[in-house]
Amino acid sequence: MESLVTMNRLENSYRGKKVFVTGHTGFKGSWFVSVLRILGANVKGYALEPEYADSLYAHLAEQNLIEQSVIADIRDKQKLNAEIESFQPDFVFHLAAQPLVRRSYKVPAETFEVNVVGTANVLEAVNALQKKCTVVVVTTDKVYENKENGTLYKESDVLGGYDPYSASKACTELVVNSFRSSFFNVQKYASHKKALASARAGNVIGGGDWSQDRIVPDIVRSLIAELAIDVRNPHAVRPWQHVLEPLCGYLILGALLDAEPAKYSGAYNFGPQPKDHLSVKELVEVSIKAWGAGSWNDISDKNQPHEAGLLQLDITKAITELEWQPKLDAAQAIEWTLNWYKQTNADKLDFTFEQIKKYLGL
Repeated sequence: MESLVTMNRLENSYRGKKVFVTGHTGFKGSWFVSVLRILGANVKGYALEPEYADSLYAHLAEQNLIEQSVIADIRDKQKLNAEIESFQPDFVFHLAAQPLVRRSYKVPAETFEVNVVGTANVLEAVNALQKKCTVVVVTTDKVYENKENGTLYKESDVLGGYDPYSASKACTELVVNSFRSSFFNVQKYASHKKALASARAGNVIGGGDWSQDRIVPDIVRSLIAELAIDVRNPHAVRPWQHVLEPLCGYLILGALLDAEPAKYSGAYNFGPQPKDHLSVKELVEVSIKAWGAGSWNDISDKNQPHEAGLLQLDITKAITELEWQPKLDAAQAIEWTLNWYKQTNADKLDFTFEQIKKYLGL
């Protein structure tokens, strides 16, 4: 798929449209609203305050590049309903979440409340709209019952989840399916005019992520401080991908879903090609090479909280039905990511838009 074809498709679908984005202050959300800005969409964001001072959102806000930004909690139904009702969106992209596996062990009930009940709140608010609206709910590659046996998980496979985060996202998929069946049934689209799909992305990397207990931010913090990188699970294999890969996938899905709800109302995986799944050790070593310096320590501990050792996605459905496919291999994704962190604070925002334009072929 040529990048200009993608760009034309996205511009035609989103320019001038009202797009409500939950989680816009987060790592993926701030990249997402940056892409939407280039596409000419009218964006309203709804999220908590960003956790980190050097977040991409902070750079966007400093330059007044987000037209409408509501700082609030998706668990606040009254506030959420009011903001969606007043905006009357054409599209809703739900990215807000408690997104961290290890944090979910510390706050399991909160993780379920934010991820499951929060999603139900968003969909209930959309259901109250008296207009056409297209919704994409973002979950994760960790929604599957992962047997760690080399299976490439496809969208029809059994949902599950060992840790609270994974289980909460599997539950989120059940909430989506329930709303799709009961309130947004495609057979009754003419009456309700709501279209709903879910997107399951692999492990996303890119500039501006400072989350605790995520491997790339951990790598970057260590490299900046000239310390050895502590690695918890060096042999774990993940579907790493640059943040722009799934985000453009979400946008393509939203555009097609808006045009043909009955055809695209389902779940879609977004990840790298099967041959391009790397171990954590390989990710760290490629990162050190891209940075030009560094070392790492294996701090594996059999008593640490459980994290999957092998997770791989089958992206055939997205390739065949959406005409989406990865443009960057894992090594390129890592290089793009490390190059972002090498920029000075004054240059990071411009560099973000340069990477987006390069990815879109502009």
